[in-house]
Amino acid sequence: MDYSVFTISVNLASIISLLLLLTSTELIFRFTMNKVSALGVNYGQVANNLPSPKRVVTIVNSLKITKTRIYDTNPKILTAFADSGIELIITVPNEMVGVLMDPNQALQWVQTHIDPFFPSTKITDIAVGNEVYTTDDAALMTNLLPAIISIHQALVHLNLDRYIHVSTANSLAVLQNSYPPSSGTFKPDLVRFMTPFLHFLAVTGTPFWINAYPYFSYKGDPKMVPLDYVLFNPNAGMDDPYTKLHYDNMLYAQVDAAVFAMARIGFGEVEVRVAETGWPSKGDPDEFGATLENARNYNRNLLARQMKGEGTPLRPKLKLEVYLFALFNENMKPGPTSERNYGLYKPDGTMAYNIGLVSTSTSASTSAESVTLASTSDAPPPSSDKEFGKCCRWMFVSFLIFQYFVIM
Repeated sequence: MDYSVFTISVNLASIISLLLLLTSTELIFRFTMNKVSALGVNYGQVANNLPSPKRVVTIVNSLKITKTRIYDTNPKILTAFADSGIELIITVPNEMVGVLMDPNQALQWVQTHIDPFFPSTKITDIAVGNEVYTTDDAALMTNLLPAIISIHQALVHLNLDRYIHVSTANSLAVLQNSYPPSSGTFKPDLVRFMTPFLHFLAVTGTPFWINAYPYFSYKGDPKMVPLDYVLFNPNAGMDDPYTKLHYDNMLYAQVDAAVFAMARIGFGEVEVRVAETGWPSKGDPDEFGATLENARNYNRNLLARQMKGEGTPLRPKLKLEVYLFALFNENMKPGPTSERNYGLYKPDGTMAYNIGLVSTSTSASTSAESVTLASTSDAPPPSSDKEFGKCCRWMFVSFLIFQYFVIM
């Protein structure tokens, strides 16, 4: 064999191999961008001007978000989400917790609100109450776990427990200490509730959900809390003095503080997920940091982290699941102005601000838009089935050429 020809062949094969690698890498990147599996969004409905549930499904699908949480069991919403492929967390309101302690009532509730819709509607979790353990209602706190157990038993009775988990979302205020993360501890008066609750989660393989808002920390002390640290912007970050772990954002520190708190009472193996996090785009004069720019930066930077499939410094290999709050601005929410301005979207279906959701349509109707998760500065062209096919054909041809030169 002519060794000069062999050398050229090998060099050509190497170049083609590199092109093949780059092409496949791009393809994988675009495929990953199609769905952000660890990102969900909260679909609140405290408003009188929101789009119809069917249009909401179109909007959520256009965002390539695969998970949504609602705060009730609205049958119109459950029906609209049928066959959408979107995973759904539904919520038992706090006022129903006492009723559902009764196993018979719990079974009837599941038969009415879950069984008729599942599996067409991909219900994956039931959140029983919201931030119950930080209310002042002792009876509600006492009744929560029995209600959770009754609902779980109803799911077992209907052979649904393999598909649907039961838990509750907790305010970060259940923690006595959260800084540094390794000092995370539950409030002493809540340990008697948390211990059996976490035991249930451990036995059933259910995550511990927290509502974590770095915004509130910044709002409470804007002079001491670095804005870049809470917004995921480049910053010096902080090192936990005991674990030596480095944190470059507050959300991950808050999550790990919850992990340490659970570990202190014997349940460090339970997964932590973020049921709510977000940033308001507007606020009252005394609501420091509630601006459109900060809201966009927080959610956009978090989105970038989710696209990388990041875990926290304590659990770097466990992808952190996060639900953004919220899908829409809700005009009937009580409280300060910020409460009505957490939405990624306005009620008319247009974006409140762009967090890197690049539209492929200039239509005024957002419900008809197809959007791709990407950076607005360097977004690749939107992928499609046609483009996917072209990439696959190019990979196949490249492989054949590579084989030819290697054989030579």
